[in-house]
Amino acid sequence: MIHMTSNLNVHPAIPTIGRAFIAAIFLFSGIGKLMAPGAALAYMGSLGLPLPELGLVAAVALELAGSLLLIVGYRTRLVALLLAVYTLVTALIFHHALADQNQMFHFLKNLAMAGGLLQVVAFGAGAFSLDNRRAHAKRALA
Repeated sequence: MIHMTSNLNVHPAIPTIGRAFIAAIFLFSGIGKLMAPGAALAYMGSLGLPLPELGLVAAVALELAGSLLLIVGYRTRLVALLLAVYTLVTALIFHHALADQNQMFHFLKNLAMAGGLLQVVAFGAGAFSLDNRRAHAKRALA
C-alpha cells in the first residue's frame, strides 16, 4: 500500500508510469496518422490549414519522437513543454467549436493533457529516466 506523504515521488516508478500514460496518446496518434495519412490530411484540409502535408509530417514527427523521448525520460522537461504547447495549439485549431459537446470534450482532454505535461515540466522525469542517469553520471565524473 502506498502512503501519501509530502514526498512528491512516493514511489520511484510513479513518474515513469505517468510519463508512459501521457505518452501513449501521442504514440498512438502518431502511428494512426502515419498509417492513414489521408484521413488526417482531409481533416486538416477541411479546416483550410495551409500546407497540410507539411503539418502532417511535423505532427507525426513530434508525436512519435516526443512520445518515445517522454517514455524513456530523455530531455524530459523540454519534450514535455513542446508537447504541452502542441496540445494547446491543436486544441485551439481543431477543437474550438465548443458548442459541440464532442469538440468540448476533446478541447478539455487537450487541456488535461497539457496540465499533466506541465507537471512533468515542473517536477522532471523522476528516478527511472535517462535524464536521471545522465545527472548521476555527471555527478560521478565531477
